[in-house]
Amino acid sequence: MITIERLTVRYGTTVALDDVSFSVEGPAVGLLGPNGAGKTTLIKGLLGFLKPANGTGSVLGHNILNEPLAVRRAVGYLPEDDCMIPDMSAVRFLTYFGELCGIPKDDATQRAHEILYYVGLGEARYRNVETFSAGMKQRIKLAQALIHDPKLLLLDEPTNGMDPTGRDEMLHLIRDISREKGIGVLVSTHLLPDVETVCEEVVVLNKGKVAVHGDIAELKGTNRKVYEVRVRGNKDSFCERLVRDGYEWKELKDDMIKVLVPEEEGTAKIFRAAKESSSQIRHLVFEKSSLEQVFVESIKGGEEK
Repeated sequence: MITIERLTVRYGTTVALDDVSFSVEGPAVGLLGPNGAGKTTLIKGLLGFLKPANGTGSVLGHNILNEPLAVRRAVGYLPEDDCMIPDMSAVRFLTYFGELCGIPKDDATQRAHEILYYVGLGEARYRNVETFSAGMKQRIKLAQALIHDPKLLLLDEPTNGMDPTGRDEMLHLIRDISREKGIGVLVSTHLLPDVETVCEEVVVLNKGKVAVHGDIAELKGTNRKVYEVRVRGNKDSFCERLVRDGYEWKELKDDMIKVLVPEEEGTAKIFRAAKESSSQIRHLVFEKSSLEQVFVESIKGGEEK
């Protein structure tokens, strides 16, 4: 779906993207990162709106440097900022966008009606777009991204400004688009629950670099159990025995370690490792892994470097 190779983008002396490389297949990919991480810059680079200082990439097989128009023909884009044209009804607004994409006016008008109903704006299709609420504006931005039947959607903060009900409905639409309509989706957001709801894969940016990238289930360790453990005694020997049994572990603060255990196993080998290392287990707590933990640890790791 998207491949990036050593992409660097600068604004004057500021490096917004620093030697970024990754490849994602979809169908739904989350793009996470704190403010200023480079998320919007990456999207604009994919669309050919920014010229990179170095590197290249492709979207749906089209080179972002040499074929920016081919990329934009194949991609629908929901920008973070509003892009309303005042004094236009919703149906006229969408028809106009369809005509810009080369769709004949009558066909564009018919498609505009269909998409407005799909995104939940059927009853408001004759209202002027500047009268829309924040949530309705997000919906019509999604509609204009769909008007030309793209193969991929780039969504920049798609639930921004929406109330909880509207947000849930928008996420349901995005899930339907990626899983039922067969359209790839890249969701750029700072809301981790949104990514967990609609995406299978995630890329985390921090200070213009890739902090972590992978399958969400694997990153969360949902195929493994996670335990917080503190032992008294020979901790090094204890950890060596965990590795011998095929367990992964990670040092935490306050002399704690995190132990990853296969889903089908329990704590027996943890206690055996303690016995064999002449150590005592003083603390053992099951911990439910979350994308928030993955995000925080990846950002923290980048700051420590």
